[in-house]
Amino acid sequence: MLEKYNTAYQRYLDKIASVGSTEMVINMGPQHPSTHGVLRLELITDGEIVKDVIPHLGYLHRCFDKHAESMNYGKTIPFTDRLDYLASMNNSHSFVMGVERMLGMEDKIPKRIEYIRVLVCELNRIASHLIAIGTYGIDIGAFTPFLWCFRDREHIMNMLEWASGSRMLYNYIWVGGLFYDLPVGFEERCKDFVKYFKPKLDELDGLLTINQIFIERTANIGVLPADVAINYGCSGPMLRASGIKWDLRRIDGYSVYPELEFDIPIGQGLMGSVGDCWDRYKVRVDEVRESIKIIEQCVDRLMSDYARLPDFDPRALVPKKINTGNQSYYVRAENPKGELGFYFETKEKTDIPRRLKARGPSFNNLSVLPELGKGVLIADLIAILGSIDIVLGEVDR
Repeated sequence: MLEKYNTAYQRYLDKIASVGSTEMVINMGPQHPSTHGVLRLELITDGEIVKDVIPHLGYLHRCFDKHAESMNYGKTIPFTDRLDYLASMNNSHSFVMGVERMLGMEDKIPKRIEYIRVLVCELNRIASHLIAIGTYGIDIGAFTPFLWCFRDREHIMNMLEWASGSRMLYNYIWVGGLFYDLPVGFEERCKDFVKYFKPKLDELDGLLTINQIFIERTANIGVLPADVAINYGCSGPMLRASGIKWDLRRIDGYSVYPELEFDIPIGQGLMGSVGDCWDRYKVRVDEVRESIKIIEQCVDRLMSDYARLPDFDPRALVPKKINTGNQSYYVRAENPKGELGFYFETKEKTDIPRRLKARGPSFNNLSVLPELGKGVLIADLIAILGSIDIVLGEVDR
């Protein structure tokens, strides 16, 4: 391991030493508004042209994997919330599914619980995409969409706080159940939100999607071919914007997603080339529309077939002690940014795993940046980085 590190470090030093007299080494970040967190990009530039991009990670490293090896599964759930802290519901849903499958209880979870999980996850997906769209607009120079996105996201944050008691780090989805049933009136409030949000989304779509300045800044910029996206392990909107219809909600069919009707948006190159920055933006906008469809279906089911009953207990199947036996298991789910996976290695007669490894989508999506950033203007590099939509909480872990 040390030999590999020394080899890579020497390769980095050689690259910096080979910088020509007409070139310059510039640091962008880690304190920079457009790096979306504590990310440092070391740029080798020739005038305003980027010759190479070297990402430097680790400023937000918090030892998630090692922490999880010293705690039981229930105590690890709040730590999963802090990976992609903009989509905490989705993080815990993936982790909890893995533990439930190792226990062999995934088919015993009541349908009401499953529909509630999907409902809150899709609400969180919309909130995450609104941040991606709003901050991307302000990266390009559009201030109004940023304000509109945060205004509408606030409604979702208030609803999730009503359900879980927290605005960002929820700890709501538990192994075998939920922290609590939905508050009385939550379904009606979801319906009101959907009715309010649909015209707002149309306004936002019209403000950015067909804006000529926005198109000029994003179309044919940072084109990611499908084969390169696959080779780098990209997933989520990054992969789908390159024209590949790959969504784990359909591919794996976990939870109650097979019972729901929704489409998988992909990049079509309508304003430029397939896989450019504009396509990545448009896929996220279209995914928000599909999440609204899912929310409407979940609310209808929760108010009819799986309506609340007086004796319903969302903690009825929550195990007091978890014993998964000795096994290795990998679980994955479709997070707003891509495939979030957890690899478990468990031991007999203990609820503390021997090994737990998280696979965050932002790390793989960010790794393709040097490929996309060569030969572009510095201003276009900002547009490319914003279109990737990273969160450093799951890059560094």
